[in-house]
Amino acid sequence: MCSVDPKRAVIFNPTNGSCPIGEITGKKNIIESKIPVISCEGACIRGEIARLAANNVSKEPGYGRGCHGELITVPESAIAQWMQSAEKVVLIDGCFLRCHGRIIENIIDKEKLIQFDALSHYKRYTDIFDYEDVPEAERKEVAKSVSGWVLENLNNTAVASASSCAAASEPSCAQAIAPACAQADAKSAGCCG
Repeated sequence: MCSVDPKRAVIFNPTNGSCPIGEITGKKNIIESKIPVISCEGACIRGEIARLAANNVSKEPGYGRGCHGELITVPESAIAQWMQSAEKVVLIDGCFLRCHGRIIENIIDKEKLIQFDALSHYKRYTDIFDYEDVPEAERKEVAKSVSGWVLENLNNTAVASASSCAAASEPSCAQAIAPACAQADAKSAGCCG
């Protein structure tokens, strides 16, 4: 885990509440050993494409949709426990900023986290913010392309060694990650942008 600047720490109030369907889903996914898929949930088109792509991937056999909100703020929930105990976790970020990746890699063991930068695959909409400025059919088509690319990389056995390449540029993390990234070939490293 990377060093934490206290000025950037997020403090939230604990809850005694739980999401009933989240508890059912988390327990079911633990039993079925499903791989959690989470994504950027950003407001822009890039976040929307990542979200749609994660929804697509999570519908494939062996995968399930994770909830980063519960992972972060309700760590005792079944969804959070599923994500923490899973063999690997797939994270689709919307762009090179890796907002979710930079948060989640401090919660989930990095060696279990397989990160993708969706924008590095489709390379469009860098001058558009509002997702509604891209027609729905086009958004879905781009998300389908991203989910296909993610699944192709997940089926590539070398992807695990490339999963943390995106974080190698983080100064406080680079030394720990560089050896794994050096082993990744050019094709599998594409998941990291």
